[in-house]
Amino acid sequence: MGSLDLALIGNGTVGALIDAQGVVVWFCFPRFDGDPVFCSLLKGRERTTGTFAIELVGQMRAEQEYVRDTTSLQTRLYGANGDAIEITDLCPRFEKDGALYCPPVLARQISPLAGSPRVRVSLSPCADYGCAVRTPSVSDGLIRYEGDPSLSFVTTAPTLAIAAAAPFQLDESVTLMFGAAEELGENLNDTFTSWREQTESHWRGWVKSLEIPQQWREAVVRAAITLELNVFEETGAIIAAMTTSIPEAPDTGRNWDYRYCWPRDAYFVANSLERLGDLRTTERLLAFILSVADATLDSRLGPLYTIDGGIIPDERVAECLDGFRGMGPVHVGNKAREQLQHDVYGEAVLTAEPLFVNSRAEWVGDKALLTRLEVLGEHAARLYNIPDAGLWELRGSASVHTFSSVMCWAACDRLATYANHLGLHKRSEYWRAQAATIHYVISSRSWNSRINAFAATMGGDTLDASLLLMPQLGFLRADDPRFVGTVAAIERDLRHGDFVYRYIERDDFGTPENAFLVCTFWYIEALASLGRRDEAVELFEKVLATRNSHGLLAEDLDPETLEQWGNFPQTYCMAGIISCATALSR
Repeated sequence: MGSLDLALIGNGTVGALIDAQGVVVWFCFPRFDGDPVFCSLLKGRERTTGTFAIELVGQMRAEQEYVRDTTSLQTRLYGANGDAIEITDLCPRFEKDGALYCPPVLARQISPLAGSPRVRVSLSPCADYGCAVRTPSVSDGLIRYEGDPSLSFVTTAPTLAIAAAAPFQLDESVTLMFGAAEELGENLNDTFTSWREQTESHWRGWVKSLEIPQQWREAVVRAAITLELNVFEETGAIIAAMTTSIPEAPDTGRNWDYRYCWPRDAYFVANSLERLGDLRTTERLLAFILSVADATLDSRLGPLYTIDGGIIPDERVAECLDGFRGMGPVHVGNKAREQLQHDVYGEAVLTAEPLFVNSRAEWVGDKALLTRLEVLGEHAARLYNIPDAGLWELRGSASVHTFSSVMCWAACDRLATYANHLGLHKRSEYWRAQAATIHYVISSRSWNSRINAFAATMGGDTLDASLLLMPQLGFLRADDPRFVGTVAAIERDLRHGDFVYRYIERDDFGTPENAFLVCTFWYIEALASLGRRDEAVELFEKVLATRNSHGLLAEDLDPETLEQWGNFPQTYCMAGIISCATALSR
């Protein structure tokens, strides 16, 4: 597996990555952070287990596209003798009994289009991160797998042929459903048809509810749907990406597990969807963040959580997976859970902003919510000048990172605004004073006149692209000479070609080799805020041109080859598409 030209389907419980030939190369069960039953994305080139492939005998070419404004994916395979088939993939998601129905099921249907096609279905789910092949038990129309009674495969195709990966004649549509046994109906073709109609209706209705800028409509819609697919429906947690351990750059060891919820990343996702008028994601994320804070004695927040709010597992190496293009290691769990990242209090408080200022919010910001948020604000006021790992999660050092301090300021600043909105003027004055103190310290200690920019750390002299967010956060006006200087310094040192690096200094794993895409989006918004709109639009179009054929982005980009690297699809980057489109839209 050598390319990230993959499509994502899912439903808020599970997600699958499918390559251009219709092969499911990544699918975790029974939820985003579960065991990858299909994992050829991270397999060695000679291994054949962990795949779910549908092959047209004699295939010559393929084409693939999403059904407009939905998550349904259609792959058409064409043979040399005029045979052709169509594969439709989806994960069901629709209203049922007053709630969203999102079972852990991957539904596929193969239909003949032309000729007399013969197809072969290869189904070889793995267990224990590729260390074991799940042993099938075959009966009429049903395959169950030993060791996991909840996992099964049901089909209208010849079961024995599928079990043996043998070709069979495709005379009519064949349905294949993989996942939770109790969710699979008896008449599979009818079930698939019903699921497809209801799922596509659900997504079209959701898209129609959004306020989408027309200039970049298709890019924004695909970004919004992709973000929504990364929201765990059961809890409201938002994962950073569907995958683990796709390296940030070739053979660097920068391989991390992103199938967890970082409140920081999640805030940017919710904020971008809120720009389109979606408030449900914000409200559910805030409930998740407050629940994990309430689970501790002092409401202290960690940098990341499992999608049900638990502790991230200890980072370990999945020894049986070779890695993307053989570039291991493959990690399960994330050591960043042990870090201090003080900016998280700012993102938590900022997540609540629409509840206090947007009249359409169902969860109205009130005194009770303010009281809960103030506990987080007290942490911010205490920690703003204490060293941490920073938002880039540096493993070998701790400093007073300016971005973390700015986010602590944002927590106090917004609490003052919320309190004032509620008429609680003494509380507003208290938080305004806290914010003023932090603002003064940052302005004094992080401004570096020698480089004419805010530095990455207090007293430091290096740059950090996250400080491009200062005007968005309200810390500085865009026309403040200090911000103008910071942008100029980042342009000079962190912009390589058309793309922006987060930093360029050597860290625990060497010197960064690829651009961090979200930083380029932040730079585009900074250009717009400085009145350089034409430059911003031109660069935005260039970044959009680097998306894969389905409009998706990974975390990193080689600025010379334009090849995508890093976990995929990356919510930070998909959120950047929306933020830039709304900022630049006329």
